[in-house]
Amino acid sequence: MSSDGGLSSFQKRMRAIPIAVREAVEPALVKSGDELAAVMKQLAPEAQGDLKGSITVTAPGQRTPAYSQPGGSRTAQENEVLVTAGNSKVRYAHLQEYGTAHAHAQPFFWPAVRLTKKRITNRIKRAISKAVRNSKGGQ
Repeated sequence: MSSDGGLSSFQKRMRAIPIAVREAVEPALVKSGDELAAVMKQLAPEAQGDLKGSITVTAPGQRTPAYSQPGGSRTAQENEVLVTAGNSKVRYAHLQEYGTAHAHAQPFFWPAVRLTKKRITNRIKRAISKAVRNSKGGQ
């Protein structure tokens, strides 16, 4: 018997969460994405104004811009907010973040994630707890 690392157990628990609880958490996710994007814009290099303008928040069900980093264009799933940098005009976000042989790195993406991770995690946990308490099945 092969182990799936607890994935099936996790998926079973996620299916048990009422839809109303999932919907109640979405505003906290979007607010957290907006906060993360704001910090990224503050940390992005000034010389690259187009880069700052390309940082976007994609809410559930929406599609990220083409050529965005990390991962390119894709649709955000339920209870997923994507913060990306780059678009069809700004295709160098990853080069700015990690550097090249000819230019040093000027990270903005991962430092912003590290700076906001605890606050965002706590906000989402509070929203989930509140939604579960307020749901009829959250006893």
